[in-house]
Amino acid sequence: MTTITAHRVVSSRAARTTAFDRALLQAASALDAFVATRLERRADAARRRSVAVQDAAAGARSAAEARAAIGVLPR
Repeated sequence: MTTITAHRVVSSRAARTTAFDRALLQAASALDAFVATRLERRADAARRRSVAVQDAAAGARSAAEARAAIGVLPR
């Protein structure tokens, strides 16, 4: 869940945001950040290595596709 805080809403039927509403949004945002950080820390090293290898392979493939699009073949 992602939240965006708005201090002022510009509309003909403007909804008023109170300090309490903003505090709730900020608390939700802080909780989201805490959970995301915790999940990143709990991810094991093998999973991180696996994702890194997959990203490297995807990067190499996209680079090869870009070269092929302009007619450059690998050696």
